[in-house]
Amino acid sequence: MDFALLLVVAVAVTGLIWLLDLVWWRPARRARLTADVEAGTTEGIDPAAREKALKDPWPVDYARSFFPVLLVVLLLRSFLVEPFQIPSGSMRPTLEVGDFILVNKFAYGLRLPVINTKVVELGEPERGDVMVFRFPEDPSVNFIKRVIGLPGDHIRYEDKQLYVNGEPVPKQLLEAGPKEEPDELLMEEQLGEVTHDIYNNPRDPGPQVREIVVPEDHYFAMGDNRDHSNDSRYWGFVPEANVVGKAFAVWMHWDGGLPSFTDVRGIH
Repeated sequence: MDFALLLVVAVAVTGLIWLLDLVWWRPARRARLTADVEAGTTEGIDPAAREKALKDPWPVDYARSFFPVLLVVLLLRSFLVEPFQIPSGSMRPTLEVGDFILVNKFAYGLRLPVINTKVVELGEPERGDVMVFRFPEDPSVNFIKRVIGLPGDHIRYEDKQLYVNGEPVPKQLLEAGPKEEPDELLMEEQLGEVTHDIYNNPRDPGPQVREIVVPEDHYFAMGDNRDHSNDSRYWGFVPEANVVGKAFAVWMHWDGGLPSFTDVRGIH
């Protein structure tokens, strides 16, 4: 379900009904009532009946009530902040399944809803950002990964080591992985100015990426759960046109029980 499209349609329909009523339908109702009064056809009409004659039809009443609310939601969601839920473990340990996150929609420029066309340049993704984008192979699906390569970067990934522009990305072991996955090692990686944690499983050969160059207006993205992430190593680059926004906070966690607000935190 394309919620953005539904929201745009709802705003357009309610706004059109409200506008038509304001410009044509309401004046016509009042004109008819005035004509009836002048013709004497409403002699003796009581105030309640007069009020009923002037009352807005239910579609107009609903449109007038919902249009401002829907418009505010559309503007906030399209140009400021949009909520998302994390459905998979590809970004562990940074993000867990069931985390509800907030995405900054203006960090990478203002884009029109539905068609996603950038209309105002405000910034570009930076190396280390946690970015939400529309999956290149199915734009109806939103993905979230970490930006590894910028346009023009040389990227290589071999034997669990990431290289950017010929330099190995520094990382160090923090601890063994969780009990359910003891082979996974929790490591700290320094990607540019961003320090973040990743999982690596030395027993899993995983995909190897020979040195590639990120094309203009594209990005190379990877999950922090390096051996359990469907990312640019498998399907290629993220076009700039598919960028949605920058994830910046976890505001709630819900795993099917009671929602938890105890793990509110920023994303880095």
